[in-house]
Amino acid sequence: MPDALSITASSVDPGLLTLPWSTPLADWPSSIIVFLPKGLSRHLVRFANLSGRVVAIKETTEEMARREYDMLGNLTRLDAPCVERVAVIAGRTDAAGRPLPAALVTAHLRFSMPYRALFTQVLRPDTATRLVDALAALLVRLHNVGFFWGDVSLSNTLFRRDAGAYAAYLVDAETGELHEGGLTPGQRNHDLDVARTNIAGEIMDLEAGGRLEGGVDAIAIADGIMSSYRSLWAALTDQETFSANESWRITERVQRLNDLGFDIGEMSIQATTDGTKVSIEPKVVDAGHHQRRLLRLTGLDVEENQARRLLNDLDEFRARISRLGDDEEMVAHEWLTRVFEPVIKAIPFELRSKLEPAEVFHQVLEHRWYMSQARGKAVPLAEVLTSYVDDVLSHRRDEATVMGPPTETMSIPVITAGGTAVGSRSSSSSAGDEVDWRDLV
Repeated sequence: MPDALSITASSVDPGLLTLPWSTPLADWPSSIIVFLPKGLSRHLVRFANLSGRVVAIKETTEEMARREYDMLGNLTRLDAPCVERVAVIAGRTDAAGRPLPAALVTAHLRFSMPYRALFTQVLRPDTATRLVDALAALLVRLHNVGFFWGDVSLSNTLFRRDAGAYAAYLVDAETGELHEGGLTPGQRNHDLDVARTNIAGEIMDLEAGGRLEGGVDAIAIADGIMSSYRSLWAALTDQETFSANESWRITERVQRLNDLGFDIGEMSIQATTDGTKVSIEPKVVDAGHHQRRLLRLTGLDVEENQARRLLNDLDEFRARISRLGDDEEMVAHEWLTRVFEPVIKAIPFELRSKLEPAEVFHQVLEHRWYMSQARGKAVPLAEVLTSYVDDVLSHRRDEATVMGPPTETMSIPVITAGGTAVGSRSSSSSAGDEVDWRDLV
């Protein structure tokens, strides 16, 4: 361990001291490296084992590593969806005393994947649309806390399955800026323009490699983030005016925001001078409405759409057992022990890394619905579980730790915060730890 080595971390993992920091990241031994899919990056990124968990290590300058480390900490405190920071490693030198790049260490987000790993063979239009919608929702959440990204793209994002949709997480914050007073319309529109340009380039890159289903329009897919973002941003922030005798529209506005997965921390309501109109404007909007309710009732920490689906099943369970007047938390505990946990425990141990538990439960509910529709009657859950495990789950790839052979080198334009192309992102053929997406089944 070099004497000059400096480790910055909120809580230092002793395992950090055992990693070969005096060796260039590209030359780390395979016994340390974990073979996981990763997105395109300007820097060399590899995954490694650290004290029983997986971390991502990115070589960069010390200044950029510390800046991104601090930014990820700030975003985490604001409850923004992003990867967890672990440490900054500076003062690295090789065996001959020559300086090596600093390293940023972040935790691997389990059950998440870069966009290229979320489809097999070719990208279908519905998958592309769901990815763009997830990225738009992430951008809205980031802008809502005053974060200017500067380099929005599918490649700088990780995706988790979320009950038929996707949940997006920021994975690269090195170009980002946090503005306490919020963002200007110009800053938000700039992020949108960069997102549109980068997404179009990423989709065209797939098209050039024969990975795009016929009839998919890369420009139309990229344009989708503009409409999706603006629709969601308007729903969260637009001021609304209505007659004083239409006060029910206040409740309707709150319900509409809850349905989108957001809570209102504060709302401004102001009567007009003639007393016949009322204006409302949400002031503080927090994401995760259904997540928070499910976490409070059951302790389950899942994605927003998964939480919505599980809560619907909980409410149906409450109605079936005719205990609508019972304490909600007591019924939730009963649902957890009688419905959710038995389903998860019934999944064979060797298949539990296929999908996270909440996604498995959602898919079991979907499978039960299709089986019941086909037979014209309700199918017992035990039979549904057997069919789901044998016919669906056992044929899926593991999404907790996707492994595979080295992939081909790819390149797409990099758009900076200034809107200009400054080279390209590419996968590093020397890393040897990426996955050929065409081999994922």
